[in-house]
Amino acid sequence: MPKRILQGVVTSDKNEQTITVLVERRFKHPLLQKTVRKSKKYRAHDAENKFKVGDTVRIEECAPISKSKRWTVVTEASA
Repeated sequence: MPKRILQGVVTSDKNEQTITVLVERRFKHPLLQKTVRKSKKYRAHDAENKFKVGDTVRIEECAPISKSKRWTVVTEASA
C-alpha cells in the first residue's frame, strides 16, 4: 500500500525533532454545493529541527515514532 503524502503549514516547532503541521482540505458539500474547508493537525518528525513556523512542508506516513508521531517531513514544498 502506498504511503500518503500531505502538504501543510508548520504551526509549531517548540518540541525537539517534532513539528506540528496544519493540513487543510477543501471539498464541495454534497447537498449545498458550497466549498467547505476542513483542517487537521498532524505531528511530524523533523530530525534536524530544520523547519520553522510558517514554512510549507510535505509530510509522509511512516511507522509510529512516538505516541503521537506517525508522519515524517519529506521536503519543503515549493510555493
